[in-house]
Amino acid sequence: MVNAPRFSWRFLLPQYWLLWLGVALMWLISWLPYRVLMLMGSGVGALLYKLMGSRRKVAARNIALCFPDMPPAEQHSLLKANFAESGKALFETIIGWWWPNWRVRKLAHFSGYEHIEAARAEGKGVLLLAAHFLHLETACRVFGLTHPSVGFYRPHNNPLMDYLQYHGRSRANKYMIGKRDVKGLIQALNQQEVCFYLPDQDYGRNRAEFVPFFAVAQTATTTGTLLFANAANCVVIPVYTYRLPGYQGYQVDVLPAFTAFPSGDDKADVTRVNQWVEQAVLKHPEQYMWLHRRFKTRPQTDDPSLYKPKAASTGGRE
Repeated sequence: MVNAPRFSWRFLLPQYWLLWLGVALMWLISWLPYRVLMLMGSGVGALLYKLMGSRRKVAARNIALCFPDMPPAEQHSLLKANFAESGKALFETIIGWWWPNWRVRKLAHFSGYEHIEAARAEGKGVLLLAAHFLHLETACRVFGLTHPSVGFYRPHNNPLMDYLQYHGRSRANKYMIGKRDVKGLIQALNQQEVCFYLPDQDYGRNRAEFVPFFAVAQTATTTGTLLFANAANCVVIPVYTYRLPGYQGYQVDVLPAFTAFPSGDDKADVTRVNQWVEQAVLKHPEQYMWLHRRFKTRPQTDDPSLYKPKAASTGGRE
């Protein structure tokens, strides 16, 4: 377990005052009704769509690569909806970090916990596969109300922000492990903990296989899932998370554990992981984090980038 960041008196120095002011403002805003927060989020998302030109292009390119047969008008609608969801994510962070449990419970909908209970009854830890959905800060909080979990995270460079992030994400959960602490996560799994792991971003070519993700045939996909599954006494269980319509809150669906996993065939195994991510995304594609440059690592170092204008103009299936 990492040492939780502690409050330091230096956080009261003038260099942190602006951040404290922003935190105070967001804390006050957090007490507004959920419906109001989501409406505000949609408005912020519309503003982000206009201001974040480079990220808008990345998201548009990702959608075009993944859904080449989708009509351009539908791609554009999905893009705009995704930015609305990105705006909501800002407010979902303050919900996840600061709302008291009694408020979160009103939004919490959970199914499939019996699959986790079965694994733990066998004396095993749970490597819980989640995808990068924009509402994840709140979804993890919802999960923690049923069973406090362990998170894998990247410490923030700003020490005050790291303090706030760590303790915010630990609300209703146990503790966080830095993303480079592989041994720490293996130890937690061997202690029968439930540990979140997100395998759906481009982490480079180290410990990766190039397998299909939607219509992109050669997508760099981490083999970290296999590393943990092989090294620890655990089972791999996927989980779907999504925001429900009509301000009902958040659904967390725990699925049955992967069987015969890992199989010994790394490409087949990470392909299976990607197929699960695809199924999760297709439920609510507007809620997925399309702003990430998912296809930045190419199979060969001299392959052209899929995000340069020349590559982007080719369209079609990769």
